[in-house]
Formats: sequence, structure tokens, C-alpha cells
Amino acid sequence: MKKYLISLMVLLLTATSSFAAKLPEDVQAMLKKTFPSVDIRFDGVIILQDGTVYLPLYPAKIKNEQSLTVVQTYPDKTPLNKRPDVVIFNNDFVLLKMIVEKDGTRTIKKFDKPPVIVKSGLLPQDMLVPKNLVIPENLKGITGNLNVKIGPKEEIKVVPTKIQYEKTTQVQPIKQTNLVSVIPQLKDKVLYISTCYSKDIQVVQGESKSPMYALAQKAIPRSIMITPDNKFLFVTTYNSTLVDIISLADDRVIKQLDLTTNAGEIIMDKENKLAYVSSPDASTIYQISLDDMTLKKKIKVNGRCENLVLYKDNLLYVDKLSNKVWCIEFGNEYLLKDLGSYPNISKMLCLNGKLYLASRTKNRMAVLDYKNQTLLSEFDIIKKPVDMITFNKKIYVLSAQDNLVQVIDSETDEPISVVPINSGGFSTSMEIIPNTSLAIISDVKAGRYSVMDLNKNVILKTNTLDIPVSNITIGKNVRKI
Repeated sequence: MKKYLISLMVLLLTATSSFAAKLPEDVQAMLKKTFPSVDIRFDGVIILQDGTVYLPLYPAKIKNEQSLTVVQTYPDKTPLNKRPDVVIFNNDFVLLKMIVEKDGTRTIKKFDKPPVIVKSGLLPQDMLVPKNLVIPENLKGITGNLNVKIGPKEEIKVVPTKIQYEKTTQVQPIKQTNLVSVIPQLKDKVLYISTCYSKDIQVVQGESKSPMYALAQKAIPRSIMITPDNKFLFVTTYNSTLVDIISLADDRVIKQLDLTTNAGEIIMDKENKLAYVSSPDASTIYQISLDDMTLKKKIKVNGRCENLVLYKDNLLYVDKLSNKVWCIEFGNEYLLKDLGSYPNISKMLCLNGKLYLASRTKNRMAVLDYKNQTLLSEFDIIKKPVDMITFNKKIYVLSAQDNLVQVIDSETDEPISVVPINSGGFSTSMEIIPNTSLAIISDVKAGRYSVMDLNKNVILKTNTLDIPVSNITIGKNVRKI
């Protein structure tokens, strides 16, 4: 539909190209009142006495307002006579100031997230294109049929910078005994590491100590997930409505999805080729197609949705405010079902028809019969559980306080062993290395991660990094293009 409207606008403007590109009368009047010596050229380009140039942007339909006003400028609240970079009028007409770079290139304001009214506008199709004009890639739609150079997509692959942070200190040095010298399963893997100390995603090859490079972000990453085909990285950042989709073959953002509300946690549904992104602030979960990277559904839910879990044909989440567990039944017209509550749920998972809820403050585990919604058992677990994973009918609970992993037999729902990590820091998350029986345990303060054998319940090796680690996302090596 959007392409149809743009094509229609191009046809309409092209059809009248034998006439001067006429600015709306009220826009001309305001410009002449503000800049008495303004030159409004025959093609609609506006030239001020000091040489400032504005390019007009026509909306699909100019609103017929009784009185013309400026509703938005960039920078915000800049008076018209101060020559803002962008001027948006209440009739949807837009003026874009031409900016001259040091190398002589002419361009317009670059937006991380262009306003819809700007992105959907169109330059006059009879405009004499200024020499060396380059339009940002995410605004290329405004050019229509004009022969204008489009800027390259923003490069996010950058040299990693040294991160300064205070490492955890020990009264006595931690003695690390590695059972193996190398982890062969990491040889063809890439670690995408996020940390609260940097906005950038650090990219580490295998067991390397230092990042190869970093992927620049606008804010600290909130969630990072690799698509099941290992081709793309989905990234959300704090206080941003955008979901960045990064192509791992060339380390570029190939698409941005604007959810319009702050984006949160990401999970992948491999079987149905879908991604789900939470927005706790808006009590909404977004469904994204992995086939064409488009938004499919906007699911309204109850409360602040966190801790997303897929189970069979359902999506479970925890409302952070009430500690209630809710289930979205996809096969039942997205019905919301209340599964009960449990205090301060830090992590939950489903296995063998049972729902496991770990309480961070109570240091206890509740086990529910998923179908009947009845409590099967409840027992003490290690202190400050922050993460849980499941492998081969076992549940592994990570303790942030004591740097331990507790192993629970899911058939009897009884703890069977405790594995010390000995990283000397503050454990934060566990991630299974794809297609292996190994898991990586990250440490936010010690600059290390540990590799655990889930079959033998032992820590095989602890690797040192030059960077702190909050979370690690693991992918396979991708051939670069």
C-alpha cells in the first residue's frame, strides 16, 4: 500500500512537471514573513539570503488547515527564524535543510528513526538536484524518480575499545583447575557478548581472549538472539522502540522494525519460523515473521510481560508487577489464561508437562502440573537463582550469590548435585552451546566465562576475557560477503 501511494504521488507530481512546483500559499506566506528576502525557486527549492537551502517535501495529501503552524522542528523547539534542520507544518508539508559536509557533500538530517511524516513524503519530481546531494539510505523513498545518490547503510562494525571496569577481588586467589586445555566445540563458534559497561556488542571468535571487532549500538543491549538459521542477529536496546536485524554475513543492519513501544526480551520459535518480542511498558508482545522479517501480530496482554517461554502451542510470561504467570493459547484465539502466582520469579521453564518457577528472594522452586494447574511440589534451591536451563531431563539452576550450579532431576523433582563454578565473580546467565552437551556460564564482574559439561556435571574450563560479560549469545561461524 505504501509503495502504491508513493508511486501515485510520483505520477501526480510528474504529470504536472511542466509547471512550477508550487508551494502551498500559506507556506509561502509564512516563509516570506519570516525571511523577507527568501527566494522560492520555480522547482520549489527555497533559498535564504544567507545561502541556506531548504528542500520541500510533499505529503500524499496536503491537509487543509484554517491556520498554518509549525508542529515539530529538529532540533526540537527551534524557531523557524533560527533555521532548524527539519520543519514540519500542521498541513503535513515538510522542509528539509540541506547540510554541507566538510568534504563538500550535500545531505539532509540523518535520523536513526525517521518520523513517519518525513519518511512518507516526496521531493518535487521536477526538482533540479543540487550537485553532490546524498540522501540517507533510510530516507531513499522520498526521492521517487529523481536521480539522487543514496548514502550507504550505516556501518556498525567497529574496532572494539578497551572497557574500563572494576573487577571482583578475592581475599584469596581463586584456584582454577581446567580439566581440558581446549574446548573443540567452540572452535567454529562466535560469541556475541553484551555488557552493562558498553553499548557495543563484542564479537569473540572461539576461545579468544579479545574481541575481533564490535557491533556498534545506540544504547546498551537489552536482548540479543540469533535466528535459527544462524543468518541474522535480532537486537533490542534499552529505552528504544526499535528491533535491529543484523545480517551476520556482512555485519550490517539490514532492517529495523519500529514497534512504537519500548522493545524488551526476544525469543525464537524455530518450528514456526517466528520471533516474539516483549514490550513490558505497553503490556504487549509482538510476533515477527522470520521469513520476511515483518511484524505479524500485536498481542495485548495483562501486566508487565517478562520471562517469555514457548511451550507447545502456547507462550507463557510473568507479570513483573503481580508475579502472576500467564499463558497465551495460540490455538484458542490467543486466549489469556491465569496460571497462578509465585513470589519474585527470576526464571521459569516447562518440561515434561510441568512448569518450574524459581523464586529469587525465597530461594525456592515451585513445580506445577501444567495441564491441571495444580502444585506438585515445592522445595529449597540454591541462593539467588538467576537462570535455569534444561538438558537431558535435568534442570540446571544458576546461583548468582554463591557461583554454583544446582542439578535437579526432572523425573523425581529432587536436587541431585551442586557444581561449584569458581569464577570468583558474579554469575549471570547460562547458554547451551548449540548441538552439544556443553553450556557457557557468564560472569559479569570477573572477566571470565566457564564451560560446563552437562552430562558429567563438571566445569571443564574457565576462560579469561579482556571484557566483562553480562550475557553471551552463541552462533556458528558465518562466511562473510
